Amino acid sequence: MAISKETILNVVSPVAGRVDTIEHRGDLTLLIDKGVLVDTMRELRDNVHTLFNQLRDVTAIDWYDRRKPRFDVVYNLYSMPLAARLFVKVGVEEEFPSCPTVTDIWESANWYEREAYDMYGVIFSGHPDLRRFYMPEDFVDPETGEPLYPLRKDFPVMGIPGSLPLPEKFPTTN
Repeated sequence: MAISKETILNVVSPVAGRVDTIEHRGDLTLLIDKGVLVDTMRELRDNVHTLFNQLRDVTAIDWYDRRKPRFDVVYNLYSMPLAARLFVKVGVEEEFPSCPTVTDIWESANWYEREAYDMYGVIFSGHPDLRRFYMPEDFVDPETGEPLYPLRKDFPVMGIPGSLPLPEKFPTTN
């Protein structure tokens, strides 16, 4: 049983205030302000009309020069009782890319938020253990000492020489 767009907006609007939506290929995405993120997510999980009891993923999109704010943090929610999916996006600025954590709502957010932090540099305020997930803790630019985030659009495709120890010679395949 799918949840109608109107039902979702009726649940979310009293908590989130202004909510923009995008519909694409049968999927609904809510665009909300990050200041109301936690309350909105809790309402989506707890309200009997939505019951989004599963957080399937948290990731980020880097728009780089295309628009402001530079990043979107994207939450992929699923309601097992109602067999419905929903995406929620919040914009995050480039200067201090931060967003509140939702680990108190879904424990699975712990790993997803750590991954988004490691790859994009989005800081999830209130996260219980925000640290790198894939990259070493000291993954920084060797010249400036600034942390590096490999999925940002301004990260060089071939990497930054000296930022990670690499094998002296790569094996070749014939």
